[in-house]
Amino acid sequence: MTAQVITANRLRDGLVVYLTGTGSWSERVGDSVVVRSEDEAERNMAIAAGSVTDRHVVDPYLIDIVEGDGDIRPKRFREQIRAFGPPIHPEFTRPGWGA
Repeated sequence: MTAQVITANRLRDGLVVYLTGTGSWSERVGDSVVVRSEDEAERNMAIAAGSVTDRHVVDPYLIDIVEGDGDIRPKRFREQIRAFGPPIHPEFTRPGWGA
């Protein structure tokens, strides 16, 4: 299994969020808990499902990540855009894009 994190959209404002090791949600992919096994994936998806039931987030799912230099980055371009914003207008990007 490749390293993965869980992402969703926060219901209150629609922002992209990531499940942390404490079971809370962060807007920063770098705060994510990294899932490295099927058991961890099931356990953390159950936590995410609880957040859906409690109406904190919607549509949680696992995404592949790349780790390096103490950083977590989504592997797929679509998820990079969700995490850091569009790459063409620096004034509209989130911190960390292209860094």
